[in-house]
Amino acid sequence: MRVILAQPRGFCAGVERAIEIVERALARYGAPIYVRHEIVHNRHVVESLRQRGVVFVKELTEIPPGGMTVFSAHGVAKRVEEAAAARDLPVIDATCPLVYKVHSEGRRYAAQGREVVLIGHRGHAEVEGTIGQIPGTVHLVQDVSEVAALQVGNPDQLAFVTQTTLSVDDTREVVAALKARFPTIKGPDVRDICYATQNRQQAVRDVAGEVDLLLVVGSHNSSNSNRLREIGDVMGKPSYLIDDAGALDPAWFVGVQTIGLTAGASAPEALVDGVLDGLRRIDPDLQVSIQRGVIEDVHFKLPAQLI
Repeated sequence: MRVILAQPRGFCAGVERAIEIVERALARYGAPIYVRHEIVHNRHVVESLRQRGVVFVKELTEIPPGGMTVFSAHGVAKRVEEAAAARDLPVIDATCPLVYKVHSEGRRYAAQGREVVLIGHRGHAEVEGTIGQIPGTVHLVQDVSEVAALQVGNPDQLAFVTQTTLSVDDTREVVAALKARFPTIKGPDVRDICYATQNRQQAVRDVAGEVDLLLVVGSHNSSNSNRLREIGDVMGKPSYLIDDAGALDPAWFVGVQTIGLTAGASAPEALVDGVLDGLRRIDPDLQVSIQRGVIEDVHFKLPAQLI
């Protein structure tokens, strides 16, 4: 069999920054470090940090007085920031700068007196944080059907923003439906979908045309990883989202000659290496090549208290 590694794949700059924030906090302040929600959506990353003394909590009430607190890369609602300040918790904010940009856009539109439509997945940590950062009315829509059912106060005073990890194609359809129903709506089109999400989706589109089967390394609660698998499905290729090599099923590869392999933005490259080792146990003569693709060189600054 032959494997084509998608390029780019794996960690994005926001994920790298978030993990480095937690690691530096551990080194500077010592364990335990308390992180509200998973720092990124990857089981292996979370378990590795937990073993080093990171405590992941759902709510701030689980953090003892004075506990060093980190907000996850997905961002938090304003009420969470206010609750932390009320308890005098020392906080390091690991919100991805691209998520923070969406928060700022939403607040700007609200300040103009507009109701804001957020395109995103209900219940996702980033969506909950974004809704909680925008004062005023926020309408959440997930797909075109929800656009049709949307009830707003003033159709001429609308704007939209998007979750950063959506499917580019699906989001274009939702934006088109919004513009068709509300011609004066303001918004950034698909520019709020982060560069890393778009690059990884394009790489999967390109590689899917060359392979018989697609493997996506990532956790099942990772939005961007799920979108990569869905692209493979849409392109008619059997596509599997796997946490690691342990999820490989030899039956998948009967009659398969070429495999596409990628990883979501929160999946470490070590997991990709592990999957390649697992494939070599199925086919010792496995050949591996790397797709020509975008080379990312984006880096985000760390919070001042960790520099």
